[in-house]
Amino acid sequence: MFKTKGKFFRSMNFRIMVLLFLFGFLSAVLMAEIFLVSYEKQAMVQLSNDVKNQCQILGNQISSADFLHNPHNESLENDLAQVATLYDGRIILIDEDFNIVKDTYALEEEKTMVSEEVVKCFKGEASGYYASGRFVELTVPIMAGSETEKKIAGVILVSASTDSIYAKLSGFRRSSEIWVSVIAICSLAFSILLSNWLVRPLKHMNQYIGDLAEGSLDGDLDIHDCTETENISNTFNIMLARLRLVEESRQEFVANVSHELKTPLTSMKVLADSLLMQGDAPVELYKEFMQDIANEIDRESSVISDLLTLVKMDRKSTELNVASTDINDFIEQILKRLRPIAEKANIELVFESNRSVTAEIDATKLSLAFSNLVENAIKYNRENGWVRVSLDADHKFFYVKVSDSGIGIPQESIDYIFERFYRVDKSHSREIGGTGLGLAITRSAVVAHRGAIKVQSTVDEGTTFIVRIPLRYIV
Repeated sequence: MFKTKGKFFRSMNFRIMVLLFLFGFLSAVLMAEIFLVSYEKQAMVQLSNDVKNQCQILGNQISSADFLHNPHNESLENDLAQVATLYDGRIILIDEDFNIVKDTYALEEEKTMVSEEVVKCFKGEASGYYASGRFVELTVPIMAGSETEKKIAGVILVSASTDSIYAKLSGFRRSSEIWVSVIAICSLAFSILLSNWLVRPLKHMNQYIGDLAEGSLDGDLDIHDCTETENISNTFNIMLARLRLVEESRQEFVANVSHELKTPLTSMKVLADSLLMQGDAPVELYKEFMQDIANEIDRESSVISDLLTLVKMDRKSTELNVASTDINDFIEQILKRLRPIAEKANIELVFESNRSVTAEIDATKLSLAFSNLVENAIKYNRENGWVRVSLDADHKFFYVKVSDSGIGIPQESIDYIFERFYRVDKSHSREIGGTGLGLAITRSAVVAHRGAIKVQSTVDEGTTFIVRIPLRYIV
């Protein structure tokens, strides 16, 4: 149970769901906070502007009635008290000597008020509102004099309560919390639905791949919900096609191996049974049959030896015993071993070297490759034919070309000649001998050296194999 939960929390479905939920929830919280902060700021600005306009009107009345020098005007006192009550605040009038002329709270009258904001106001500097606890405070100058020579005769210091703003803000906050909760629930439901929809193609892929794991290679992956899944499907189908080809090759290889190993055994069984049925067979017949049995054993041994060599070549972990080698001398030694076979078949064997070449190779494994190429060129040649081996190099690779005047390879067979046990002419191959693994071993050895091999052939004219090997072996 805990293991299942752990898998779910590590799943892409869960991660997408969490990301979508957090995106929706945090967006809602952010928008709510932006709204509340914006409302508070605009409400404060609106309140300060309203208070400032009212105070400017009062300032004009105070200046006209010379209230700062004669603060006994009942009408103005009522107006001051009315404005202070309207904003649930306090109004203080300060003359040019910083004396408090009027205080709607009647607490600071006949005292001195020297504060930074008041001083700035007397100097004519613009003064905005500033919050002080639950109040907004601001200063408004009282202008006196003619239109051309106005001066600041006093300052109105006013504070207005912000309780109504914060009461509305509290209501808005409660409403926003409700809306955020609703949006969070909707985001959670939406994220669950959307995450399931997004990972549905992956679930289909997983189900299909699970069928493959059980051994079924039938059908193709066909999930085209979006461009990405379509691309994955196409790539997977290419890989699946190659996997089917590998499986077919494996089955064919097993069948070929079984056939190649069973054929000599069958021959030996027939020969042995024939001898047993002839209890008084002459010694010469025994010798002849035993020679045939020995030949079949040699053939069986040859097949097994080539199979083991091929298996070793195919292992990815197999390391090459690389050493710096004189390629000219290396090829000369290979041709020296094969010259008796060529002379017996009356084949001219020629080596042409365009330059002296030294490279990093595994001489044992690469010797198998070149020996197979040259030996095939001799065996599948014509009487009085020729085999030419040429060596060349550039700054990065060396090239070995093996050409012959033999029977050639049909074009339809060229793509298959490196497959195991493949023979172009099975009847002729039986006469000549061989296991059908030589070219497969050759290709494996060349590929192990990070090289490449190509073939060009024309029926009844001859065949040319071109091998390219790096001068330096790079792991």
